[in-house]
Amino acid sequence: MIKLRYSSGKVLSPAVHRIGILALGSHLENHGAALPIDTDAKIAAYLTLQAALRTGAKFLGILYAATEYHYVKHGKHLEARELVEKRLVPTLKSAKSCLDLDKIVLVNGHGGNVPLESYLKSIEEELDLKIIFNNKIVEIEGPHAGTGELSMGAILGILDESKIDRHCNFDKYPEVGMVGLKEARNASEGIEHGARKLKEEGICVNLELGENLLETAIEDVIEDIKSLLN
Repeated sequence: MIKLRYSSGKVLSPAVHRIGILALGSHLENHGAALPIDTDAKIAAYLTLQAALRTGAKFLGILYAATEYHYVKHGKHLEARELVEKRLVPTLKSAKSCLDLDKIVLVNGHGGNVPLESYLKSIEEELDLKIIFNNKIVEIEGPHAGTGELSMGAILGILDESKIDRHCNFDKYPEVGMVGLKEARNASEGIEHGARKLKEEGICVNLELGENLLETAIEDVIEDIKSLLN
């Protein structure tokens, strides 16, 4: 039997190898003219990989599906329970078994995944795992497909700047700021506030903002990893 050298390399602690980090995003939802439909997935994966590289925690990739509030209609998503039972639980169960994990940080990059938090206690009990749901980037990035996501997209290289002028054509791209998604705006005070703000202030690409958003979120994930080591 080979004895693994858990202390080798740049790791916070040998114990960090028992912590897995899984990205949650969305691969199939519209983000206007200038950003791709898998923007949330790419942002979440970037945050997750960076946190893994800086701490030594196990990078588990990204979940291949997402959920969404029933009143937000801008993509293809699963019902929350189906996502949990058919995708999230099997993924975590396999990761735990294959990699000898007992703690998980879920790094969420898609606002529609927030309802998954209500399932975490039952998942923890079923799989005997400690789970933290990190939602920092969703909390700080601003309106959907707005300045925050455009700026991060520019940093990550997924933004097509030649299409920015078309981005705020709300008739063609109603999902930008959710300005044209009337059902969502009526159902959520937060969405309504964001839509109004985007219409009033417009959008821009701010590289300093994009870097700051990404770094703030990465550092927050790292703090969650550190908390699991204590």
